[in-house]
Amino acid sequence: MSWWQDAVCYELYPRAFADSDGDGIGDLAGATARLAHIAELGADAVWITPFYPSPLADGGYDIADHTGVAADLGTGADFDRLTARAHALGLKLMVDLVPNHTSDRHPWFQAALTAAPGSPERGRYLFRPGRGAHGELPPNDWRSAFGGPAWTRVADGEWYCHLHAPEQPDLDWRDPGVRSAFTDILRYWLDRGVDGFRVDVAHALFKAEGLPDAGPGQHRDPLRNHLMPYYDQEELHPLYRAWRTLLDTHPAPPGAVPPGERVMVAEAAVFDPGRLARYIRPDEMHQAFNFAFLEAAWDPVELRRVIDASLSAPGGGSVTWLLSSHDAVRPVTRLGSTARARAAALLMLALPGSAYLYQGEELGLPQATVPDDRIRDPLWERSGHTDRGRDGSRVPLPWSGDRAPYGFTTADPGDTWLPQPDDWARHTVAAQDHDPDSTLALYRDALRLRRAHPAPDPTAPPHWYSAPDDPHLAFRRGALACVVNLGTEPLRPAVLGVPGRPVLASGPTDGHDLPPDTALWLLDTPAPQQHGRDTHDRPR
Repeated sequence: MSWWQDAVCYELYPRAFADSDGDGIGDLAGATARLAHIAELGADAVWITPFYPSPLADGGYDIADHTGVAADLGTGADFDRLTARAHALGLKLMVDLVPNHTSDRHPWFQAALTAAPGSPERGRYLFRPGRGAHGELPPNDWRSAFGGPAWTRVADGEWYCHLHAPEQPDLDWRDPGVRSAFTDILRYWLDRGVDGFRVDVAHALFKAEGLPDAGPGQHRDPLRNHLMPYYDQEELHPLYRAWRTLLDTHPAPPGAVPPGERVMVAEAAVFDPGRLARYIRPDEMHQAFNFAFLEAAWDPVELRRVIDASLSAPGGGSVTWLLSSHDAVRPVTRLGSTARARAAALLMLALPGSAYLYQGEELGLPQATVPDDRIRDPLWERSGHTDRGRDGSRVPLPWSGDRAPYGFTTADPGDTWLPQPDDWARHTVAAQDHDPDSTLALYRDALRLRRAHPAPDPTAPPHWYSAPDDPHLAFRRGALACVVNLGTEPLRPAVLGVPGRPVLASGPTDGHDLPPDTALWLLDTPAPQQHGRDTHDRPR
């Protein structure tokens, strides 16, 4: 079994993780100094979101140089120290690959703006003439995922496509120069010692020939994403097979995982399990984020349906679960309570397959409210100030202290990357570090038990003790079983026939009844011989 099949990977958003130089912005040196937190949590890998040079029109996902390091985050030497420290702590290191678009400040796009229509420089992007008598209308009806049209007109009258912000022009992946350049980018970071890549908007690189209209309802129903002419095209898969071959054969520097053990994970917003499974065929990606699970309601029927569909999809790969990310509302807020978020964590971590955690999830952070004048997310402007965007999940982590900036930086609180709430003192790492009932302790205990009792086969569905329409979920994966009460009345796990002794609970229990919005893990192995009080395998 490969390491990634049941790995727990921690997503690190560098500008909001830890600041080393007092400018209020998290950086690579700060991340390096705090990596022990991730190792002590029990994660197997860390994925660091874009640290490349960027004008920050979209939080770093508008990249001006795919092989550089942003000046406010550090240097290439800082990245090498981060990589070495991660490997020394036993952590694999993954980075973001952003192939769908560049920044409008990228040298390629700047050259395209000064070149003539039909030139090779414009051929790297999706430039097209407009419709209408004078080309005054966009080439088609495509809408940006951030709101508004997916087209912007340039001075000579042509239009360019951007599925996100206008500052993020989409590349034309039928251009051989684009393909060659990204092969070189992959090689560059492999040579720097990275162990894998998270591929941003992996479902969007190719657009349908002729760029046909998409019709009404764009971006309103995720279940229809694969029907859009700018998503989920068949040409993606030969490209990913070529990348997989590269990852499996390119030599590895000392400290990195060997060829054949590197990983690619697709950020593919494809909600049909059968179509999503195509991205993780044996010769393509290794993993694909399970957004259907992330977006599922706190409802036992819906969760059971998503779990079953995910684990029974063709393809044979392990499923990749997540509850949060830098693009999602934090689970405490999205699910409606800390109790539900804690129960959801035990549910996710008990499922066979791998799991991705987002920084601050282990602290039980709620979604923060960012003042209007501090919002950075382009969704705010593109929506006409109706969508506050994703900044509430990107607020800097609280490490210690009873007031902002909570040990994140030595800068004044008003100078941090995004402002921190005034009531986060109880959420700091220091406040939770020695509290056995804290969310941080829950995650540490869960990851320790998960590692000690792995699923025999991370691709196999669990054994269910509950029926699809029950108000609870109860299942077993190997020696560990999980019971989650999603109903409104207390539940007695003993009557469900789930064998094992309780070893971890997401909330208080009386030893008999499981309250609503609470999860319980049971271990079906003999209790260890104790010489004194058991401080490890016990429900909390």
